[in-house]
Amino acid sequence: MNIYEVIRRPLVTEKGVEKKDAERTLCFEVALNANKTQVKSAVEKLFKVKVAEVRTATFDGKLRRRGRFAGYRPDWKKAYVRLKEGEKVPDFAGV
Repeated sequence: MNIYEVIRRPLVTEKGVEKKDAERTLCFEVALNANKTQVKSAVEKLFKVKVAEVRTATFDGKLRRRGRFAGYRPDWKKAYVRLKEGEKVPDFAGV
């Protein structure tokens, strides 16, 4: 898996921006089968920073209905990546 398959997109939410400013933590949607070491190396290569810690959380897809038709959203995985002290936080969010 290359770095663009591991990291799907940054998650720009109120909680994510607050964590980025206060705790030097970035939030990403990552591939379901990506592990913490793959996420760490992908972030280090992509943004040229040093990573201190990676935490992941897996979410089940929700049931969504449109009238009489029902289906599930896909399962997805979120990664919280904390940078080491002294590293510049990349500004990928135009917030």
